[in-house]
Amino acid sequence: MTKEELVARLRDIEWDDFEVKVAKSDLPKNIWETVSAFSNCSGGWIVLGVKQSGRLFEIIGVDNIEKLEQDFFGTLRSKKFNVPLFATLHRYEIDGKNVIAFFLPSSEVKPVYFGSLENTFIRMGSGDQRATQQEIMSMIRDQSFGIRSQKSIPDTNIDMLNRDALTDFRGEVRHWGLVSHLDSVSDEDFCKGVGIADHSGQLTYGGLIMLGRSPYIFNFVPTFCADYVEIPGTGLEAMTNNYTYRIPEQQNLWEASRVILRRLRTLVNTPMVGINERGQSVEDLSEYDILREAMANQMAHADHFSPRRSCVHVFDDRIEFLNPGGMPMPLDVMESSFESQPRNPVIAKLFRLAHLSENLGYGLRKLKRWQEVTGRPMHIETAINSVKVIFDLKTREVEKTGVAKNVPVNVPVNVPVNVPVNVPVNVPVKLTATQQKVLKLINENPSITHIEMSQKLLLTEKTARRATQTLRKLGLLKREGSDKNGLWILNDN
Repeated sequence: MTKEELVARLRDIEWDDFEVKVAKSDLPKNIWETVSAFSNCSGGWIVLGVKQSGRLFEIIGVDNIEKLEQDFFGTLRSKKFNVPLFATLHRYEIDGKNVIAFFLPSSEVKPVYFGSLENTFIRMGSGDQRATQQEIMSMIRDQSFGIRSQKSIPDTNIDMLNRDALTDFRGEVRHWGLVSHLDSVSDEDFCKGVGIADHSGQLTYGGLIMLGRSPYIFNFVPTFCADYVEIPGTGLEAMTNNYTYRIPEQQNLWEASRVILRRLRTLVNTPMVGINERGQSVEDLSEYDILREAMANQMAHADHFSPRRSCVHVFDDRIEFLNPGGMPMPLDVMESSFESQPRNPVIAKLFRLAHLSENLGYGLRKLKRWQEVTGRPMHIETAINSVKVIFDLKTREVEKTGVAKNVPVNVPVNVPVNVPVNVPVNVPVKLTATQQKVLKLINENPSITHIEMSQKLLLTEKTARRATQTLRKLGLLKREGSDKNGLWILNDN
């Protein structure tokens, strides 16, 4: 920081990484709160010899530079703090008076406190705040970045995995060919080869969360949850009792990701951009590709051991990916480098092998392409124990014309009122009432089963199956995946 930059900072009250203090001959007592706060967050500057009164700053200067420097650095390396700390020193002369500034980087070891754990501080706005117990525990859990998900779980084996999910996952991995040498091996050898299990066949935490059967996941990771909610309006106030869709509880992270991706696919524009060499239509999936990366990043970086849940909130004007757990490093460092430090390396690797996410530090760069691709902003909000990634959408509110703004352009305006809006225009409209109701249920919940249909519509399971069979013959509907874990796909071409 140059002298000119320092003066400019003094004129700006809206900083969160900059603190001025009066210190003529002795260090101020509250300086250690600021040291703790900067060390626990993204780092910051402590400037001595400046007095602040509201928005006015007065250069007071310091009398004994050497003493202040020795006292400051000596305390950082003493037993006053739970870990040794590092800082850099800068000296300035302003209006004939001496000013000194210390830069404290974000500490690799957190929490940083002085005296006792209760003296743990974080930076909020332009002030220091005592960390809550939850925030302290979040910092402690964050020290397991890259470790917890790789740990083996004693007395576990691949029989605790969901075999349908494993088969589906292996199919995706085989398709992309990133570990082709494992294509023909047994399930056990495959799991060992990609980190789902260790060399002895015991499951890793990451492997269990990704592909396990829910009873075993909740036994070893009782806080596991992957949530997705579509909420009418633009605020959370309606969420409690007024949401249009919520993901059904899933066995594991892989199955949750498949359902969430199906829902995200409906939120973005996918125009046709050409025909490939096989005569097939080629879609522009750039918006969807960014959201897919965001979902994979969310699941790879989520603190699955936190009581706070990871969730995707879809509002009329935006999508929010909310994660418990802070960033592994300051956001500016992640943006300016190719470093990648996922909280769950095993989960990150598995998503990469299934071609659902990037490697190294490319993921964040892809997310920031949202502005370029859509013309709408994307931004990231970080706190000590949470990260929120927000993508602005074109509003889905209905205008005066009565047509939803972001409904695909090939959907007719005058679709009969009792037929879902994404039914193709050229489909015969002479559907039975039961068929129409089944289409509506599938539109609301693509993972719905025949049993659930029969319960909601007060029908026999046989009648529900007959309705879906007819809809499939008409080309309105198709099935992807198994009867148990697959999804219904409405044909909107």
